[in-house]
Amino acid sequence: MVVKGKKQAAKTIMIQGTSSNVGKSVIVAALCRIFKQDGLKVAPFKAQNMALNAFVTSEGGEIGRAQAVQAEAAGIPASIHMNPVLIKPEADSHSQIVVHGKATESISAADYYKRAPLLLEKIRESFGRLSSAYDVIVIEGAGSPAEINLKEREIVNMRMAREASSPVLLVGDIDRGGVFASLVGTLELLTEDECRYVKSFIINKFRGDISLLQPAIDFLEERTGRPVLGTIPYFRDISIAQEDSVFLDEMGQRPPTDDLDIVVVRLPRIANYDDFDPLEEDGARLRYITKAAELGNPDLIILPGTKSTFADLEFLNQCGLSERITQKAEGGTPVIGVCGGYQMLSRSINDPERVESESESVPGLGLLPAVTTYARQKATSQVKGRITADRGLLSGMAGQELIGYEIHMGQTQTEGGLSPFRIYQTPEGAVDYDDGTMNASGTVLGTYMHGIFNNSGFRQGLLNWLRRRRGLEESWGAGIDKEKEYNRLADLVRRNLDMKRLYEIMESGV
Repeated sequence: MVVKGKKQAAKTIMIQGTSSNVGKSVIVAALCRIFKQDGLKVAPFKAQNMALNAFVTSEGGEIGRAQAVQAEAAGIPASIHMNPVLIKPEADSHSQIVVHGKATESISAADYYKRAPLLLEKIRESFGRLSSAYDVIVIEGAGSPAEINLKEREIVNMRMAREASSPVLLVGDIDRGGVFASLVGTLELLTEDECRYVKSFIINKFRGDISLLQPAIDFLEERTGRPVLGTIPYFRDISIAQEDSVFLDEMGQRPPTDDLDIVVVRLPRIANYDDFDPLEEDGARLRYITKAAELGNPDLIILPGTKSTFADLEFLNQCGLSERITQKAEGGTPVIGVCGGYQMLSRSINDPERVESESESVPGLGLLPAVTTYARQKATSQVKGRITADRGLLSGMAGQELIGYEIHMGQTQTEGGLSPFRIYQTPEGAVDYDDGTMNASGTVLGTYMHGIFNNSGFRQGLLNWLRRRRGLEESWGAGIDKEKEYNRLADLVRRNLDMKRLYEIMESGV
């Protein structure tokens, strides 16, 4: 790609997959860390991402959470140019379109594809910026490049490979079965010109004896004339944030532990569910539930963020979870709501401009003395704050510093001065405003701060307060060392990929 007369500076390698959830995002993160370890200045890039897990960069813009993780693995700040187009599905077959970090409009799929040429220009701009600033760009595709109905209009798979003149590594997931048919079939559905970009295969999520797989690998290489670059083992012992919600299926009914039982309500449009990973890393059992019968008697109930607060609140009402959560809260079970979950805990949610709903106002769960009102302007910012309350869930934590980020439509007004947090800084400078609401007894808490559980003092103070209520022994675990986890991921992938050949592919180009 040539941008404003400047020759592309960065080498590129692109990771595409035979389908969604084959592990593209994690492999990109691993390669970002490997290239960093090898002394290269590397950045991730995904032209278009469809995800409800989002992150706010220092520029105050939204990108897919996976690209923020990949940037972290690369050892660089996340930027809006790493994911210039973000699609956030909503409740009524529409999606909110985020371009260069800012929400632009809510449109149908048909209308979105009409805008593809303009979006492609934005993608070119972002890629050009990264290309001139880094040695290597690791590009991630989306879904499959062989979706026949989308191929003429897509801007994230083979279109991006052509734009960047990037060699492609095609990833297949052997754990779901049919990996060789998926790899061969994908090539069969690509044009001759598209096929020339695909240089090699990666088989992901393998369990078992690799020698038993060799005859199939030999067949694949002979059939396609392309090498298998490596086979990545299935792993669950490396803590890397997940982008796809498929893995939540494994976290429904978790086996009992001797520690805390924490329930997260798996809303239909759940967003930023990796907010809660640190709780499990400190020993608690985390369960994601969708039915009232699954609630049980947890030590803590969490209402997570959502892209569609009104629709997901209706889901809670229809499935009986609203009533059960209210009963539990009134009986003393602690409840925490984050972002959209916080809004649901309000007495009412008002939408006078019909931003999200056809209803002007709906009652919330009424567990917090607060009222939420929607507005068209979206708040997106990294924030620093401190804890101002000292009761209940926050006992002994007043004055602690907090770091997080906000992504929300609308504001929540607290009654009676019961805000537990004070925000004092954003990347733009000093600020001074309240965040969140806490009931008088300190057992129900709401906040707009995503990432709040990454703050070890807050997290451990909260968990130990819950443990004391249960008569459990306090625990002061060290949490997860992200640098160590990224290095472990890189080591695993490096051991199982032919990195010499990968470098040769990257150097040779298309």
